[in-house]
Amino acid sequence: MTSTRAAGPDTASASPGPAEPARVDVPLGDRAYPVLVGPGVRHRLPEEVARIGARRVVVVSTRPPEWTPDPGVPHRVVPARDGEHDKTLATVEQLCRAFADFGLTRADAVVSCGGGTTTDVVGLAAGLYHRGIAVIHLPTSLLAQVDASVGGKTAVNLPEGKNLVGVYWQPRAVLCDTEQLDTLPAVEWRNGYGEIARAHFIGAEELRGRPLTEQITKCVALKARVVAADERDAGLRHILNYGHTLGHALERATDFRLRHGEAVGVGTVFAGRLAGLLGRIPADRVDEHHDVVAGYGLDTLLPDGVDHDDLLAFMRRDKKSTSGLSFVLDGPTGPELVADVDEAAVRAALADM
Repeated sequence: MTSTRAAGPDTASASPGPAEPARVDVPLGDRAYPVLVGPGVRHRLPEEVARIGARRVVVVSTRPPEWTPDPGVPHRVVPARDGEHDKTLATVEQLCRAFADFGLTRADAVVSCGGGTTTDVVGLAAGLYHRGIAVIHLPTSLLAQVDASVGGKTAVNLPEGKNLVGVYWQPRAVLCDTEQLDTLPAVEWRNGYGEIARAHFIGAEELRGRPLTEQITKCVALKARVVAADERDAGLRHILNYGHTLGHALERATDFRLRHGEAVGVGTVFAGRLAGLLGRIPADRVDEHHDVVAGYGLDTLLPDGVDHDDLLAFMRRDKKSTSGLSFVLDGPTGPELVADVDEAAVRAALADM
C-alpha cells in the first residue's frame, strides 16, 4: 500500500539538525554531490530537494512515519522492506510502477530511506525509470552510511549470484543521519563494522575507537576519492571490493543468514590468508587482518556447514571474475585485483579458516 501526502511538517522534526554537519563532496564534475553526516541531517531533505529543483517526490521508506522526513513538496510514501530477499527485479518493477502511478517525470525525484539493500534497489529503479531521474539517499543503517549509499553503484540479485543486474546511477545528495542508527539492533552494527574493518586495508586511517561520525566520514571520504578516480570500476575502484568476493559467496551459500558486513569481515580475513599463502604479504600483515576484524567484534572463521565447492562456484560467478578466480588482495604496493588465482591456494586458504 502507499500513502499520499501534501507537503507539510515532518512529525520527527521537533528539534533542528546540527548547523554544520560533517560534509564530504563526491567530485564528479557537473554530477558532484554532497554527503552530509551527523545527527538530524534528515531534516535537510527539503533543502536538498529544493536545490535540485524537484517538483514532486516519491519517498521509498523502510522506516516508520516519525523517521521518514517530509521532502517539502507534494509526495507519496511507498513502504518498503530492507533485505536481500526483496533485492530483485520484481521489486524494481513494483517501484517503477509506483513512480508512474504518482506521475513522476524527469523533473521530479525519488528518495530512499532505508538500509543498503533499499539504496541499491531504489537507486536502480531511479536509474531505469524514464531512463534516469534524480535520487537522494537517506541511509538508515551503519552499512548504508559508510558504503552502500555513496558511489552510484546500484544492483539487484539473481538466483545465480549477488548484484548481477545493475547500473551506475549517482545520487544528487546523501544524508547520513546518525540519529537513525539509535534504533539499530546489534546485528546491524556488526553489519556496518564489517565494511569499516575492510576499509582499514584499502587506505582508511585506523578507525577503531574513533567517534562514530568520524568513522562514517572517513569511510565516505575514502570512497569518494576512489569513485572520483574510477567511477565505472575500470581499475582502482576494484579495491572497494576488498573481502567481498568470498563475502558475497558466503551470503549466497547461507541464504543470506550471514549479513553482508559480517560476510565481508570473514572475507577480509580470508583475503589476508590468501595473500599470505601467495607470498604477497608477510605473516604479521596476515595476522593484522584477523586482529582488525576481531577488534570490531566480528567473526573471523567460516560459518559451520558451508561447502567449499559451493563457495568456489559462487566466487567464479563474481562480477569481477573475467579470468578464473579473481580477488582483491593486499600486496607490496597495496591492494589490487589479482586474476586467475590458483584454485589450490584458494582451497588452502578456506581450509585455514
